[in-house]
Amino acid sequence: MEDKTKIRLTAAEMAGLWTQYINDTVAVCVNSYFLEKVVDGEARPLIEWTLDTAKENISIMQDLFKKEDFPIPIGFTEKDVNPTAPRLFSDTFSLMYLQHMSFIAMAANSAALGLATRPDVFAFHKRVLNKGVELQEKTTNLMLEQGTYVKTPYIPTPDKVDFVEKQHFLAGFFGKKRTVTAMEIAHLFLNTQTNAIGKALITGFAQTTKTDEVKQYFLRGKQLSQKYVDTFSNFLIKEDLPAPLSWDSAVSDTTTSVFSDKLMMYHVAAMIAAGIGNFGMALAVSPRRDIGLEYASLIPEIALYAEDGANIMIKNGWMEEPPQAADRDQLIQN
Repeated sequence: MEDKTKIRLTAAEMAGLWTQYINDTVAVCVNSYFLEKVVDGEARPLIEWTLDTAKENISIMQDLFKKEDFPIPIGFTEKDVNPTAPRLFSDTFSLMYLQHMSFIAMAANSAALGLATRPDVFAFHKRVLNKGVELQEKTTNLMLEQGTYVKTPYIPTPDKVDFVEKQHFLAGFFGKKRTVTAMEIAHLFLNTQTNAIGKALITGFAQTTKTDEVKQYFLRGKQLSQKYVDTFSNFLIKEDLPAPLSWDSAVSDTTTSVFSDKLMMYHVAAMIAAGIGNFGMALAVSPRRDIGLEYASLIPEIALYAEDGANIMIKNGWMEEPPQAADRDQLIQN
């Protein structure tokens, strides 16, 4: 029987492994710092577990890359974090951050699983997905116990099955609007929450960078995050539904450098990519026209912000190049 592990990696498999490797090196840096600063005795084991998981993932991928003669990405190292820096974020924020990262990991590895064909690659992404689910469960349960977890809003349970009969269901600009659906609520809440977390994170980054260009970029991101928090929470408030809380108070007043500009810029770029994906999913399940148009109008704006960040990273030599298709024209010329 053919040994399928001898089959070359596909482009999708390279993409999934390469991206996961970079992200796990970020996770090692961030969680090493969190572990150094954590005070909450209940949060410490969870941060340790997350750090160990990222290190195990890196080891597995290094072995796989070596077997394929695939150059191991550089990613991020101990040079990109200052563990002796003062405390930048609260322990409660660290838990919320981990829960948010587990959400991103589950989404990314679900997609990678769907595109994987080699058994070893499939098994790896399945492992990462399961670890993401476990982290989601661990962080949610701990925050529920500590009373810091904010649930999505409650709505009445339907008393019967019904079908849409009028085009009014799609209306949103003129006349009376229908109330928001459960799916629309879920995505409005998620996008409010993720931007509130993003705003707190980027505020901490802006406080601690010493590079003016990077600082201005982060300040712009802070303003955009607040704009999106206001936009999505206003939809909920108008429906008499609660919106997620701000995390601004979770950021300390330290200005000491914690992470390298390279790491912070990459981290923001990764969260922007996840945010664009969230906007796209929300657009797909939001038939009310005013809500759908809002998501559609924000995607080009955040994409432009991402492009400006990429230009900063390229100019400073911070952007590691992902695997690419062969340039046939260039090969012919050579």
